[in-house]
Amino acid sequence: MIHTELLSFFDQNTGVIKGRPTVERRLSDLRSSFVDENAYETALNAGDPIIYTVASVEPATGPGQLHYGLGIIMPGKVGDEYYLTKGHLHAWREAAELYFGLSGQGFMLLEDEHSGQSIAIPLAPGSAVYVPAHAAHRTINTGTVPLSYLGVYPSEAGHDYGAIANRNFGSVVIEHEGKPVVVDRRQYLNDRTAASNTETAEKN
Repeated sequence: MIHTELLSFFDQNTGVIKGRPTVERRLSDLRSSFVDENAYETALNAGDPIIYTVASVEPATGPGQLHYGLGIIMPGKVGDEYYLTKGHLHAWREAAELYFGLSGQGFMLLEDEHSGQSIAIPLAPGSAVYVPAHAAHRTINTGTVPLSYLGVYPSEAGHDYGAIANRNFGSVVIEHEGKPVVVDRRQYLNDRTAASNTETAEKN
């Protein structure tokens, strides 16, 4: 049977898919996603901007069916860390996904659920990033303009945000000397704590 929802029109600049609802995620929705809690609270006190939006098309559900979504992440940082999505695993862990870069510059942060090994893959216009099974994934805007992309995934994939909320990613992407770099989360926290303690001691 041929489904009627075979064509959609999207605007990569606004993140809108015509006739589809758009989900907005504001800074207040991303508590615990960023490393620097003090920087997060400072940013939140200054306002509650939209960090990213996602519009989805779900024509049919069942074996062999595909869903897809249009995401757009605003440029900006919380502390040294670039604006990002919550990130998730697929509820059906065997599901893979493809991301296609449309505009802007950023990274797909992938992390193997079992080994914890992570890698940041550039996401830019004309690029396609394959997200394998059992990989947590998060999209990060490292540029100065909105980052937009399409994600295509099996209809059965589902989204498991809880696993990431409980442990987060082991790596973070921060700005260092004007460029994005990938660092270990624990090491980054330890370095920031040490720097804060040194600054406090010098003031005393």
